[in-house]
Amino acid sequence: MTVEFSIKNGNPEKQRNDCVIVGVFESRKLSSAAAAVDQAAGGYIDGILRRGDMEGKLGSSLLLHSVPGTLCDRVLLVGLGKERELHEREYRTAVGASVKALANGGAADVASFLAELPVKKQGIAWKVAQLAEVAMDSAYRFDQMKGKASKANKEKESKGIAKLIINVPQRNDLKKGEDGLSRGLAIASGVSFAKDLGNLPPNVCTPTYLAEQALALAKTHGLQVQILERADMEKLGMGSFLGVSQGSLQPPKLIVLQHKKGKKNQKPLALVGKGITFDTGGISLKPGADMDEMKYDMCGAASVLGTFKAIAEMNLPINAVGIIPTCENMPDGNAIRPGDVLTSMSGQTIEVLNTDAEGRLILCDALTYAERFEPEAVVDIATLTGACVIALGHHASGLFSNNDSLAKELLQAGENALDRAWHMPLWDDYQNQLDSNFADMANIGGRAGGSITAACFLSRFAKKFDWAHLDIAGTAWKSGKEKGATGRPVPLLTQFMIQRAGKSSS
Repeated sequence: MTVEFSIKNGNPEKQRNDCVIVGVFESRKLSSAAAAVDQAAGGYIDGILRRGDMEGKLGSSLLLHSVPGTLCDRVLLVGLGKERELHEREYRTAVGASVKALANGGAADVASFLAELPVKKQGIAWKVAQLAEVAMDSAYRFDQMKGKASKANKEKESKGIAKLIINVPQRNDLKKGEDGLSRGLAIASGVSFAKDLGNLPPNVCTPTYLAEQALALAKTHGLQVQILERADMEKLGMGSFLGVSQGSLQPPKLIVLQHKKGKKNQKPLALVGKGITFDTGGISLKPGADMDEMKYDMCGAASVLGTFKAIAEMNLPINAVGIIPTCENMPDGNAIRPGDVLTSMSGQTIEVLNTDAEGRLILCDALTYAERFEPEAVVDIATLTGACVIALGHHASGLFSNNDSLAKELLQAGENALDRAWHMPLWDDYQNQLDSNFADMANIGGRAGGSITAACFLSRFAKKFDWAHLDIAGTAWKSGKEKGATGRPVPLLTQFMIQRAGKSSS
């Protein structure tokens, strides 16, 4: 369901809403908004807390009805944890808990006073932006592929927040709040777009579909777009990219998006996203179990499209180019084989030892193509290696770079956006694992340091610019009961763009 947001400055006890959200710290200490409600209620909330119904543990909640002295129907108390430990992540946890607590109830018109909480080093704009992002994330549903009857039943049962008023402490905070809200909603919009693309089945989200989505995005948001077809790639000599695509009936596409809102002489930032819309592994066929999750192998491409949606909605004053090589990796009779040698657009030759190491084969030609834009920096984003999941789990994306200052910038963007990455080594010591007797390089370097040798492979095609690689294999989607795309790293990439555009992050 969609949520309507607004920014106001008001008193919690005077709100005529279905519900007012206020916070409680551990040891039953009331936040300033909760204290105001309690005072109007003649100590009613304090009395409930004293009876032991809530301690204030982070993420806990308690819904109260018909609180005396208030004009709202309900008051939701949200646990904030220890006051001195209320940092960025704890704040997001509390906000998420508040939205989830009302997700299946009758409170549709809600006023939240959580943006008034003191989060160290963060101002009103950041708190409002995060509140909007978390609320939108919690409200996200993917039911596009469900039947009409199922959708109709869901709509009848639809409950939760429809209108969310975010209160700020002072009237002179309203402008900062509005700025934070517009930023948060733009990032949330980009994340939702990336999630939708990732969650679509591979018989719908084909390379052609991704190209159509890019064209629609460009038309709606005033971006420039170009779609290169197989014949165009043949003329460019993209033998590596075309090698991967040759086993599929789906035609490959090279999508090129441009956001030109910076100064004319400003070099663009380039984002390159891996767009394998389904990855069987090719002739080096993957095991059947969980292969359905290989529809997520285009989440790098989805994150580029999501980021461009976000920066376009913010009208960010920056020049940016998005390059998306997209195809399927299938085991057709025409598919590439282990032992084949491909000639990349750069002229470097590649011995294919494993056809399931295909992401780097399409990215390398896209990186060479990026040279024509004379970019200020290039960041590629890819669900590249299972080895990165083993190394970092599902919490941090792997970050590799040929420029330490660029790496630090991306790490900081990830910290600010709470979409974190971890700087991995890219030492020359690893390069000889890619040695081949029959070509300039092999496409794999063995099991040891698999995510690093994959990055080493890409680095050979990124020598003409500052470059970073984000391996999002562990962060782009969740498995199990909560199976679905996460939309990461759209927040990190958008924050990186904001920083480059010279915008304040708070």
